[in-house]
Amino acid sequence: MLRKGLGRSVSRKEVSLYADIHSTRVLSLDASGRILDWISWQDAVCLYVREAVLWTLGQPCLRVRGGICRATGRQSIIELHPIVAARGHCHGRLHNPTPALCNATLFARDRNMCLYCGGQFPRHELTRDHVIPLSRGGKDDWENVVTACIACNVKKGGRTPQEAHMPLLAVPYRPSWVEHLILSNRNILADQMEFLLSHLPRERRPS
Repeated sequence: MLRKGLGRSVSRKEVSLYADIHSTRVLSLDASGRILDWISWQDAVCLYVREAVLWTLGQPCLRVRGGICRATGRQSIIELHPIVAARGHCHGRLHNPTPALCNATLFARDRNMCLYCGGQFPRHELTRDHVIPLSRGGKDDWENVVTACIACNVKKGGRTPQEAHMPLLAVPYRPSWVEHLILSNRNILADQMEFLLSHLPRERRPS
Protein backbone atom coordinates (compact mmCIF):
# COMPACT_ATOMS: atom_id res chain seq x y z
CA MET A 1 0.00 0.00 0.00
CA LEU A 2 1.30 3.47 -0.89
CA ARG A 3 1.83 5.90 1.97
CA LYS A 4 2.26 9.62 1.46
CA GLY A 5 5.54 11.36 2.11
CA LEU A 6 7.93 9.88 -0.46
CA GLY A 7 9.60 13.24 -0.78
CA ARG A 8 13.11 12.27 -1.88
CA SER A 9 14.92 9.84 -4.14
CA VAL A 10 15.24 6.25 -2.98
CA SER A 11 18.61 4.52 -2.82
CA ARG A 12 19.19 0.83 -3.38
CA LYS A 13 20.01 0.42 0.31
CA GLU A 14 16.42 1.32 1.15
CA VAL A 15 14.90 -1.53 -0.85
CA SER A 16 14.03 -4.72 1.02
CA LEU A 17 14.83 -7.67 -1.17
CA TYR A 18 11.88 -9.95 -1.65
CA ALA A 19 13.55 -10.37 -5.05
CA ASP A 20 17.00 -9.37 -6.30
CA ILE A 21 17.02 -5.61 -6.81
CA HIS A 22 19.79 -5.87 -9.38
CA SER A 23 17.84 -8.13 -11.72
CA THR A 24 14.12 -7.77 -10.96
CA ARG A 25 11.98 -5.93 -13.48
CA VAL A 26 8.28 -5.18 -13.31
CA LEU A 27 5.94 -6.14 -16.14
CA SER A 28 3.88 -3.13 -17.20
CA LEU A 29 0.40 -3.24 -18.72
CA ASP A 30 -1.90 -0.52 -19.98
CA ALA A 31 -5.31 0.17 -18.48
CA SER A 32 -6.96 -2.50 -20.62
CA GLY A 33 -4.47 -5.16 -19.54
CA ARG A 34 -2.46 -5.12 -22.75
CA ILE A 35 1.17 -6.14 -22.21
CA LEU A 36 3.62 -3.30 -22.79
CA ASP A 37 7.18 -3.97 -21.63
CA TRP A 38 9.55 -4.55 -18.75
CA ILE A 39 10.24 -1.53 -16.56
CA SER A 40 12.77 -0.93 -13.79
CA TRP A 41 11.74 -0.83 -10.13
CA GLN A 42 12.52 2.89 -10.17
CA ASP A 43 10.02 3.49 -12.99
CA ALA A 44 7.48 1.34 -11.17
CA VAL A 45 7.92 3.46 -8.03
CA CYS A 46 7.20 6.58 -10.09
CA LEU A 47 3.89 5.06 -11.24
CA TYR A 48 2.90 4.33 -7.63
CA VAL A 49 3.90 7.82 -6.42
CA ARG A 50 1.94 9.48 -9.25
CA GLU A 51 -1.03 7.26 -8.32
CA ALA A 52 -1.05 6.02 -11.89
CA VAL A 53 -1.32 2.33 -10.95
CA LEU A 54 -4.86 1.08 -11.54
CA TRP A 55 -4.40 -2.53 -10.50
CA THR A 56 -1.72 -5.12 -9.88
CA LEU A 57 -1.20 -8.86 -10.11
CA GLY A 58 0.92 -11.24 -8.06
CA GLN A 59 2.38 -11.08 -4.60
CA PRO A 60 4.58 -8.07 -3.70
CA CYS A 61 8.13 -8.63 -4.89
CA LEU A 62 9.98 -5.51 -3.67
CA ARG A 63 9.52 -3.15 -0.72
CA VAL A 64 10.80 0.40 -1.17
CA ARG A 65 11.26 2.72 1.79
CA GLY A 66 11.15 6.44 1.16
CA GLY A 67 11.01 9.72 3.09
CA ILE A 68 9.49 10.56 6.46
CA CYS A 69 6.03 12.13 6.49
CA ARG A 70 6.13 15.35 8.53
CA ALA A 71 2.50 15.01 9.57
CA THR A 72 2.75 11.50 10.99
CA GLY A 73 6.48 10.93 11.44
CA ARG A 74 6.16 7.66 9.57
CA GLN A 75 8.40 6.51 6.76
CA SER A 76 6.68 5.95 3.45
CA ILE A 77 6.67 2.42 2.12
CA ILE A 78 5.75 1.15 -1.33
CA GLU A 79 5.34 -2.55 -1.99
CA LEU A 80 5.88 -3.22 -5.67
CA HIS A 81 3.98 -5.99 -7.41
CA PRO A 82 5.49 -7.99 -10.27
CA ILE A 83 2.76 -6.88 -12.70
CA VAL A 84 1.25 -3.39 -12.74
CA ALA A 85 -1.42 -1.84 -14.96
CA ALA A 86 -1.17 1.93 -15.33
CA ARG A 87 -3.51 4.60 -16.63
CA GLY A 88 -3.69 5.03 -20.39
CA HIS A 89 -3.82 2.75 -23.41
CA CYS A 90 -1.11 1.82 -25.87
CA HIS A 91 -1.57 2.71 -29.52
CA GLY A 92 -2.90 0.09 -31.92
CA ARG A 93 0.37 -0.03 -33.83
CA LEU A 94 2.03 -1.27 -30.66
CA HIS A 95 -0.38 -4.16 -30.20
CA ASN A 96 2.15 -6.71 -31.45
CA PRO A 97 5.34 -4.87 -32.41
CA THR A 98 8.13 -6.69 -34.18
CA PRO A 99 10.85 -7.55 -31.64
CA ALA A 100 14.27 -6.15 -32.50
CA LEU A 101 16.53 -8.83 -33.94
CA CYS A 102 19.75 -9.28 -31.99
CA ASN A 103 21.98 -12.29 -31.38
CA ALA A 104 21.04 -12.60 -27.70
CA THR A 105 17.32 -13.06 -28.42
CA LEU A 106 18.02 -15.13 -31.54
CA PHE A 107 20.13 -17.58 -29.55
CA ALA A 108 17.47 -17.64 -26.83
CA ARG A 109 14.76 -18.36 -29.43
CA ASP A 110 16.76 -21.35 -30.67
CA ARG A 111 17.76 -22.37 -27.13
CA ASN A 112 21.49 -21.99 -27.84
CA MET A 113 21.24 -24.86 -30.30
CA CYS A 114 22.82 -24.98 -33.74
CA LEU A 115 19.92 -25.62 -36.11
CA TYR A 116 22.20 -27.53 -38.47
CA CYS A 117 24.03 -30.05 -36.27
CA GLY A 118 21.73 -29.93 -33.23
CA GLY A 119 24.51 -29.27 -30.75
CA GLN A 120 24.11 -26.83 -27.87
CA PHE A 121 26.92 -24.35 -27.36
CA PRO A 122 27.88 -21.39 -25.14
CA ARG A 123 27.08 -18.00 -26.65
CA HIS A 124 30.64 -17.23 -27.71
CA GLU A 125 30.61 -20.32 -29.95
CA LEU A 126 27.36 -19.38 -31.72
CA THR A 127 26.76 -17.21 -34.77
CA ARG A 128 23.86 -15.76 -36.73
CA ASP A 129 23.43 -17.59 -40.03
CA HIS A 130 21.27 -16.38 -42.92
CA VAL A 131 19.34 -19.30 -44.39
CA ILE A 132 19.30 -17.56 -47.77
CA PRO A 133 22.67 -15.73 -47.78
CA LEU A 134 22.66 -11.95 -47.94
CA SER A 135 24.78 -12.22 -51.08
CA ARG A 136 21.91 -14.16 -52.69
CA GLY A 137 19.23 -11.64 -51.78
CA GLY A 138 18.34 -12.99 -48.34
CA LYS A 139 17.12 -10.61 -45.64
CA ASP A 140 18.41 -10.01 -42.15
CA ASP A 141 15.09 -10.76 -40.47
CA TRP A 142 13.64 -13.31 -38.07
CA GLU A 143 12.31 -15.62 -40.79
CA ASN A 144 15.71 -15.88 -42.51
CA VAL A 145 18.13 -16.26 -39.60
CA VAL A 146 19.01 -19.22 -37.39
CA THR A 147 21.52 -20.00 -34.70
CA ALA A 148 24.55 -21.87 -36.00
CA CYS A 149 27.79 -23.02 -34.44
CA ILE A 150 30.95 -21.59 -35.95
CA ALA A 151 31.87 -24.86 -37.67
CA CYS A 152 28.48 -25.25 -39.37
CA ASN A 153 28.41 -21.59 -40.41
CA VAL A 154 31.82 -21.95 -42.06
CA LYS A 155 30.84 -25.25 -43.68
CA LYS A 156 27.62 -23.82 -45.12
CA GLY A 157 29.35 -20.68 -46.37
CA GLY A 158 27.45 -18.72 -48.99
CA ARG A 159 25.15 -21.60 -49.94
CA THR A 160 21.57 -22.41 -49.07
CA PRO A 161 20.91 -25.36 -46.74
CA GLN A 162 19.78 -27.43 -49.73
CA GLU A 163 22.93 -26.66 -51.71
CA ALA A 164 25.12 -27.45 -48.70
CA HIS A 165 23.14 -30.63 -47.87
CA MET A 166 22.58 -29.25 -44.38
CA PRO A 167 18.82 -29.39 -43.69
CA LEU A 168 17.45 -27.16 -40.95
CA LEU A 169 16.24 -28.83 -37.76
CA ALA A 170 13.52 -26.18 -37.26
CA VAL A 171 11.84 -23.45 -39.28
CA PRO A 172 12.90 -19.92 -38.26
CA TYR A 173 10.04 -17.68 -37.11
CA ARG A 174 9.39 -14.19 -35.77
CA PRO A 175 8.67 -14.34 -32.04
CA SER A 176 5.53 -12.62 -30.80
CA TRP A 177 6.00 -9.66 -28.47
CA VAL A 178 5.18 -11.87 -25.47
CA GLU A 179 7.78 -14.42 -26.55
CA HIS A 180 10.27 -11.61 -26.97
CA LEU A 181 9.64 -10.47 -23.39
CA ILE A 182 10.25 -14.00 -22.13
CA LEU A 183 13.41 -14.36 -24.20
CA SER A 184 14.82 -10.99 -23.14
CA ASN A 185 14.59 -11.48 -19.36
CA ARG A 186 16.57 -14.16 -17.56
CA ASN A 187 15.05 -13.32 -14.17
CA ILE A 188 11.31 -13.63 -14.67
CA LEU A 189 9.34 -14.10 -11.45
CA ALA A 190 6.84 -16.96 -11.17
CA ASP A 191 3.76 -14.69 -11.30
CA GLN A 192 5.14 -12.93 -14.37
CA MET A 193 5.96 -16.16 -16.19
CA GLU A 194 2.52 -17.62 -15.51
CA PHE A 195 0.89 -14.45 -16.86
CA LEU A 196 3.09 -14.30 -19.97
CA LEU A 197 2.65 -17.98 -20.79
CA SER A 198 -1.12 -17.53 -20.69
CA HIS A 199 -0.75 -14.91 -23.46
CA LEU A 200 1.40 -17.00 -25.80
CA PRO A 201 -0.07 -18.25 -29.07
CA ARG A 202 -1.71 -21.58 -28.26
CA GLU A 203 0.57 -23.56 -30.56
CA ARG A 204 3.63 -22.27 -28.70
CA ARG A 205 2.49 -22.81 -25.13
CA PRO A 206 4.38 -25.48 -23.18
CA SER A 207 2.42 -28.69 -22.78
